[in-house]
Amino acid sequence: MEFNEIKNEVKDIPFEALRLDCDNNFEAVVIKDELEKLHARLQAFFGSPVFPSKERLSFQVRQIVDGFGGILPGQTLYFWSRGKDAIFSMLWPWKDGMHTTIKIIKK
Repeated sequence: MEFNEIKNEVKDIPFEALRLDCDNNFEAVVIKDELEKLHARLQAFFGSPVFPSKERLSFQVRQIVDGFGGILPGQTLYFWSRGKDAIFSMLWPWKDGMHTTIKIIKK
């Protein structure tokens, strides 16, 4: 799995704001109307979200994600890892119900 491939795929979605775009970290704000497209593209790379899920997050996943702000109820986490490499995406909905922050991180 390639970080740049995932990042470039989601960059085709119109964002309200691009906050960060570097070698291992991407952050933007998407409006509600584009959220379904965003989920579809993330699922194509990651598969189903690991949070929310019926399964509990592993200690490894929790430890990695907590270093980048953690994940709480109402938020979504996609996660992939192999050995020491991990790529994940967190979606944090805003209280206004119209915006969501997306983070894609390579660790």
